Amino acid sequence: MALTRSVFLNWLRIAGRELEANKGLLTQLDAAIGDADHGINMDRGFSKILEQLPTLEDHDIGGLLKSAGMALVSSVGGAAGPLYGTFFLRAGASVEGRWEIGPNDLARLLREGVRGVAERGKAAPGAKTMLDALSPAVDALEAALGSGADIALALRECVAAADKGMKDTIPLVATKGRASYLGERSAGHQDPGATSSYLILRALAEALESHD
Repeated sequence: MALTRSVFLNWLRIAGRELEANKGLLTQLDAAIGDADHGINMDRGFSKILEQLPTLEDHDIGGLLKSAGMALVSSVGGAAGPLYGTFFLRAGASVEGRWEIGPNDLARLLREGVRGVAERGKAAPGAKTMLDALSPAVDALEAALGSGADIALALRECVAAADKGMKDTIPLVATKGRASYLGERSAGHQDPGATSSYLILRALAEALESHD
């Protein structure tokens, strides 16, 4: 199955809607272990992306994702802007010049995005960050595609793994980012970055389903 540019447009639109709807939840989660601004920042960043979409008609999938990354870097405060910006910039660079891609290309662009986040944040899964949702999610997507699953099923596996990874951050002690300042007191709280990552991946699965 080919994933056209319209799938990725829809992904950004749905992600923007989901982050706006969950702005309060993300802010509440961040209030417990961060600066209480993650929901506001993510909503601002995706609002900026949605605002510029009408000007990107001549952009292919790679250009669209890279423009989204630049919007996040320029409008989102704290660590989230550079990290999510890097995710979309690296993902876009992996499919530059493409107007449609296949399932394995999707897995590759997400993997490149995750690598970018890990390098930029100098983090790995287990540190109570967005990587705790993103990394197992991409692992699950690759495994499902490798076993012959179609892209819709593979993305459902991806989202389920992100959901589990997000919830598995609750008992973790943060060793990276603002939450790490709390030490043991960061345990018992769900990571806001892992939560917004889950929402963004869930939006991707919804974009594909609605495209069908």
